[in-house]
Amino acid sequence: MTQQSQPRQQPQLARRQAIPAGRAEQDGCRTSERVPARRLAAGWCALSALHGRIETYIERALQAAHDLSVREFSVLNVLSEQHDGPDGHLRMHQVAVSVVLSQSATTRLVARLEERGLLARYLCPDDRRGIYTDVTLGGLRLLEEARPTHDTALREALQDAAKSPELAPLVTVVETLVPSA
Repeated sequence: MTQQSQPRQQPQLARRQAIPAGRAEQDGCRTSERVPARRLAAGWCALSALHGRIETYIERALQAAHDLSVREFSVLNVLSEQHDGPDGHLRMHQVAVSVVLSQSATTRLVARLEERGLLARYLCPDDRRGIYTDVTLGGLRLLEEARPTHDTALREALQDAAKSPELAPLVTVVETLVPSA
């Protein structure tokens, strides 16, 4: 007598996990619905892919036209917005936070830009432990020359990414995003 084989149930390898509404609000999310972990992961992967595409596109354009990396452009841009007066200068750790690099990576990057004559570092007059960094005139000139290249590459990267169904909604968000003041 042969037993009919019944289909075995597969173990649930990927159970849907959700973030409880209260926890989502604590984490800064404003959603009242529970979002399955797989959807969150897919969204994160799409966001990461969009960021990678854009960064690669801009990197190639800046390197080719100005011998400048995306990170170097970012540091020059952040530091160009400094001003005299209270809270007008950034310390190295603030620069690191602004360009999303570790403090040691930021220090190495700033040192390379300083060697090229694009930045200058000096001690904070109020706290001798603090170091400020300013963009030199040569750095400001290079930044202004590179800005149109950066902006054009960004637009082209977004146009290219908008053709992908997975990335198109994120492109729309980026294009309509208005940063808070």
